[in-house]
Amino acid sequence: MDAVLHPASQTAHPRTVPVFAAFVAMLVLAALDQTILSTAMPVIARELHGAERLSWVFSAYLMASTVAIPLYGRLADVHGSKPLLGVAIALFLLGSLAGGFSQSMDQLIVARAIQGAGGGGLMTLTLLGVADLVPRPRASRLQGLLGACYGLATMFGPLLGGAMVEHLSWHWTFFVNVPVAAAALAVIVWGLPRLPVRPGQKVDVLGAALLAGTLLSLLLATRRDAGAGSWWLLALSAKLALGFVWQQRRSRHPIVPPSLFSRPAFTIATALSATAGVALFAAVVFLPIYLQTALGMAPLASAWHLLPLMAGITLAAVLSSRALRADGPVRGVAIGACALMALSFVALGAVFRLAPGSALALSACVLPLGLGIGQLLPLVTMLSQRTAPLQHIGAATATPIMVRALGGAVGVSALGALLAQQIAGRMGGPAHEAFASAFAAGVQPVFGIVAAVCALAVLAACALPARVPAPLMALQAA
Repeated sequence: MDAVLHPASQTAHPRTVPVFAAFVAMLVLAALDQTILSTAMPVIARELHGAERLSWVFSAYLMASTVAIPLYGRLADVHGSKPLLGVAIALFLLGSLAGGFSQSMDQLIVARAIQGAGGGGLMTLTLLGVADLVPRPRASRLQGLLGACYGLATMFGPLLGGAMVEHLSWHWTFFVNVPVAAAALAVIVWGLPRLPVRPGQKVDVLGAALLAGTLLSLLLATRRDAGAGSWWLLALSAKLALGFVWQQRRSRHPIVPPSLFSRPAFTIATALSATAGVALFAAVVFLPIYLQTALGMAPLASAWHLLPLMAGITLAAVLSSRALRADGPVRGVAIGACALMALSFVALGAVFRLAPGSALALSACVLPLGLGIGQLLPLVTMLSQRTAPLQHIGAATATPIMVRALGGAVGVSALGALLAQQIAGRMGGPAHEAFASAFAAGVQPVFGIVAAVCALAVLAACALPARVPAPLMALQAA
């Protein structure tokens, strides 16, 4: 029965260091490409004459990557992580080249969709790839380091994008990916072991189509320019979601196996992942808008004020992965992480109420948020993998990542609509002063909602096991 255990559960692969470095490089590039264009978009809109379609440059990447995440997870269950990583990196590389050479907004949107189709698999596949390289106790620590690198790169994206636009051109925000991705692809082809294909495993094509339709219609419905069509898209998304659930229950090879959610620890971990997505994107989207528009900061200066968030994510992810390696306090870590996230948004609301002009105070308030999110990243990965049978390990790893991306996208869209409504109802007087005051007042209930969501996550975390559970696949082998 030991033969069913993952081969990396016994010994580490001799090419671990260069392959893990390639994983880090690709994960950093995928994270950067979610935010690197934020400071370059005004220049892109001016040069490509497409300001009215600017938001689609972000949405195309987000939609493609969110839809791709569960598909990569399921395909990795069938074929292993190595061939899927090759496909993901190749698509990401192709999209980067197409983006750098784009001469119109339409070309750039298509390039971003191709890039997202590749980038969406990198988080899931690198986490799975680590398990192909090293024994499980060490894999948890390395997966925590990957989470820290991802969070850090997400926050440095605006800084890097601003520097490239200022000293080179916006095209280099895409071209910078090419040599790194090409080198990483070569290293992974050379050094990552390929596991044998699992016989009898197939991919549920109908389920994949229904899931893609559900996610796309939901993301489109929450865009601000959806207008009256948003209710039609939400209804369509609900119908497709019901069809997807029905198909998954009857399929022999589901994309997202319903049996995973029969394990409370997996369900709670997925919910915590969604909470982390809402909290992270609420901070990184709304705070820079206020710092730049209301307080008059340059994009680079506003990005530096999020440095405590970066530092918190990085530090906490490393420490959390170490604490969870053996018999770590899962419940305590999760409760503490969600409580820190709730505290951060309560503090932000208080600063916007009492001292809205203090950028340093706002900056200090995001440190607990970073510490909370950083603790959750390795915890969610560990729980999802330990509560899944071997044949579903890819889907189990991918599902919380997909939900985190979806939670961030849908949450920010809904909260952004509420914030815009709050600001519109409070405008009056000179434009700049009125906006600053209206934003400070309007963002308080928005951050209050996020704090409440994090508080609910604290309650959910109380139902987690007290200590790290034994891997389900090991129990099955025994």
